[in-house]
Amino acid sequence: MILIYSHTISTRLQYICKFILEEQLGLEFSFTIDSESFKKHDGPKINYSDLEIEGDIFIIKNHSLLFEKNIKEQNIACFELNDYKAFFKTANSNFPFDIFAASFYLLSRYEEYLPHEKDMYGRYAHENSLAFKEDFLRLPLINIWISNFSASLKNKFTALNPQHLNFKYTPTYDIDIAWSYKSKGILRNIGGFIKSPSALRLAVLSGIKKDPFDCYEFLRSLHKEYQMEPVYFFLVASSRSNYDKNISPYNHNMWRLLKRHAMIYSVGLHPSWRSNEKEGLLKKEKRILETAGNIQITQSRQHYIKFSLPQTFESLIQVGITDDYSMGYGSINGFRASVASSFIWYNLSAEKASTLRIHPFCFMDANSFYEQKQNAAESFSELMYYYEICKKVKGNFISIFHNNFLGTDKLYAGWREMYVKFISQLRQ
Repeated sequence: MILIYSHTISTRLQYICKFILEEQLGLEFSFTIDSESFKKHDGPKINYSDLEIEGDIFIIKNHSLLFEKNIKEQNIACFELNDYKAFFKTANSNFPFDIFAASFYLLSRYEEYLPHEKDMYGRYAHENSLAFKEDFLRLPLINIWISNFSASLKNKFTALNPQHLNFKYTPTYDIDIAWSYKSKGILRNIGGFIKSPSALRLAVLSGIKKDPFDCYEFLRSLHKEYQMEPVYFFLVASSRSNYDKNISPYNHNMWRLLKRHAMIYSVGLHPSWRSNEKEGLLKKEKRILETAGNIQITQSRQHYIKFSLPQTFESLIQVGITDDYSMGYGSINGFRASVASSFIWYNLSAEKASTLRIHPFCFMDANSFYEQKQNAAESFSELMYYYEICKKVKGNFISIFHNNFLGTDKLYAGWREMYVKFISQLRQ
């Protein structure tokens, strides 16, 4: 049992210690504000304060962040530490910076509560982030810090036995438009044909050829061969908009697709763009997916990765979502929360830990293709980079692929083969 001394036991401090010590290192801990009982403790001790206490103690001079009760601009100066960035530097400590405060700042997405510029979709622009400005967006920096912190603790208290988590890969898929031509209805197909005449469209509609977005049996065989446990997120908006162009969930073929996947795989909701704006839509879409799959839906990922803190996550909690997979950018690949592990969302506005667990992703095909202008070969290299770095820190690598990338559409030529090549690497 590690005993932590602090002059105040705040909810922020409790939250981040639970994440670092308990979730990441498997260590039990408790707090005290009594310096005398702290001195008498027979076991590992962390002094998280400016108070000078003698003895065999691990010292971390604290930054004020974890004891504040407001949200304000923080003075952050990054410095190099073992070839990586860090901030909230401390002196006369056993660790060179306040890992608790720095980790909390990144994990809570503190900067997203501050005034900031939005991107063209009304999202938090990645250019605002400290990780982008200081060039550590491609790193699970918190995991790296924790690994160094664990080594320092172990060096100080040799009897301590941190238990690091095991690496895991979780493939996830967003089904925005289930089919390119199939099940879109007469009017949509006529309109589409007039805009862009296509023999393939006619062949698909007549049953001669498979729809180019249909990759479901391909993925099913791949998952079975490599014993994978994917998560599928379905967009089930009941009315179309500029950004919600899915097949109607009431279409017979779409209903069957939802039902079939819910029987085999873990399925989550892909809340529509309009659900961010129109009250009641989120609950309705969740109910549609639950009815179609005859399951309870507790997982979600925002369409276009559009979310605002704290409003979006609060809405998810209200309708019964317990696990969200939206923590990443819809404009660039990388670690939005600087971590490759799941974590409980801390609601800064309410100053408390929530019931929502966040599962961050760091690679999305659409980012590579549309935003970063990569071809399949370049994206394979990037995919392997994120796989290797997550594996190195024993994190959870979550990737996002869309069914249209993994079908037979000529626009995404080479992507299906690239994905098979990547999956085959996992056994080596």
